Amino acid sequence: MNYHWNWGIFFEPNPMGTGTYLDLLLSGLVLTIKTSMLAWVIALVSGSIVGVLRTLPSKTASWIGFVYVEFFRNMPLLVQLFLWFFVLPELLPRAAGLWLKQLPNAPFWTAAIGIGLFMSARVAVQLQAGIGSLPRGQKQAATALGLTTLQVYRYVLLPMAFRIILPPLTSEFLSTIKNTAVAITIGLIELTGEARSMQEFSFQVFEAFTAATVLYLLLNLVVVTAMRFVERAVAIPGYISGK
Repeated sequence: MNYHWNWGIFFEPNPMGTGTYLDLLLSGLVLTIKTSMLAWVIALVSGSIVGVLRTLPSKTASWIGFVYVEFFRNMPLLVQLFLWFFVLPELLPRAAGLWLKQLPNAPFWTAAIGIGLFMSARVAVQLQAGIGSLPRGQKQAATALGLTTLQVYRYVLLPMAFRIILPPLTSEFLSTIKNTAVAITIGLIELTGEARSMQEFSFQVFEAFTAATVLYLLLNLVVVTAMRFVERAVAIPGYISGK
């Protein structure tokens, strides 16, 4: 049986009554961007806190950071999303669980928070490595000037560490975007979900997923290009190799 190619399918009305099939895919792309952006903010903030904890001289702080990273890094993302979406409401008190189940856009919030926490463990490890790569003299000099531990991290260690780990952070951001595709399993109809819907409605499977692939590539290309400009803007001449 020969496959009937139809690249004009993108401009035909979709059965949802929301425009063409191309509009369907673009709405999924917008949701993918929103989910990945919120997830990345969560990952960056929580990952930075945990990364700092892992570098403090306190054994308690280091242990907390270790447990956090091992928990979120070693459990598959799909399992985590299922736990937050299906299991957590059943473990909470009845009123709280019912509130979570009836929360508007529950798949979106669950996906953003779940992916954000999952990626935060990777951000924490990257930041720990960045801080660890700095010369000890920087911290010692800052301490000798009378800076507190908070000030040492805020004004000396973190600004340098983030500059060093910008390339791997870019890769983690790209992974965050790609991980949003997993959220289809809890009902989030992002780009992959919309491509699947288009395939089911029109039976043009190759066209649907080819378009989704192109949109993912374009989105990632935009991110990589933007991050290169950021790297050049914040680089310290003579300190980071190749800058």
